Amino acid sequence: MNELLLNPLDSHGLIHNVTPESAGWKYVGMSVYLLNEGENISGYSHDNEIIIVTVEGKVNITVNEVSFGTLGERMSVFEKSPPHSIYAPNDSEWSCNAKTKCTIAICSAPSKGNYKASLLSTPKLIKRGKDNNTRFINNIAMENDDVADSLLVTEVFTPQGNWSSYPPHRHDEDDFPNITYLEETYYHRFSPENGFGVQRIWTEDESLNKTYSIKNHQVVLVPRGHHPCGVAYGYEMYYLNVMAGPIRKWRFKNHPDHNWIYERDSD
Repeated sequence: MNELLLNPLDSHGLIHNVTPESAGWKYVGMSVYLLNEGENISGYSHDNEIIIVTVEGKVNITVNEVSFGTLGERMSVFEKSPPHSIYAPNDSEWSCNAKTKCTIAICSAPSKGNYKASLLSTPKLIKRGKDNNTRFINNIAMENDDVADSLLVTEVFTPQGNWSSYPPHRHDEDDFPNITYLEETYYHRFSPENGFGVQRIWTEDESLNKTYSIKNHQVVLVPRGHHPCGVAYGYEMYYLNVMAGPIRKWRFKNHPDHNWIYERDSD
């Protein structure tokens, strides 16, 4: 099995480059760039659709020679204002020109060519959970957003000492409507930057059972199994999720040992 915790490749430029080949799966790709003002990145989507997320900073984005102008409002991801994101279909040339110091995520998955390049609607920050399971969500492109063939993309902010992606749940079987198969990446950030969290990934038979201490700018891969994460007291945790699979539906099952938490909190 490939290592599921990925350290940044560098401190500048391309810091993560997850591909189906490198991850050992079929669908999800995600690249993360840290750029200075005036720097450029570009690419070609081939058979994939992509969603370009302005994680922080201001960026001029062009797809197939059509400029979407300068996008991005928050200079720090922890401002929590919604990100600006661009969808680009398969067979697209895209480019990003950094207008300030910025962080850019390129999310990718196989496409059927059903959608055109577009500026995605700005999400609203919503609250999920309660007590120490409270977190805040920016749904960039989830199931109810008819904007993509495969990609599901969301941001999550977890307050200090809280848990997220919790109760433990899995989406690793292609059995819609009961459960769907979705590969998933977590790109983690912390405030202050020297913070840390933990993430456990395990199957019910524990043939996969990994627990990681996670730090700023690390990525966690979730090929299967349950995958909750928590953040230490004194620090706030952010993560960008990218999911994709055979169908663009998010259906999951909670761990049977811990589903009572969901049932209690749903009352």
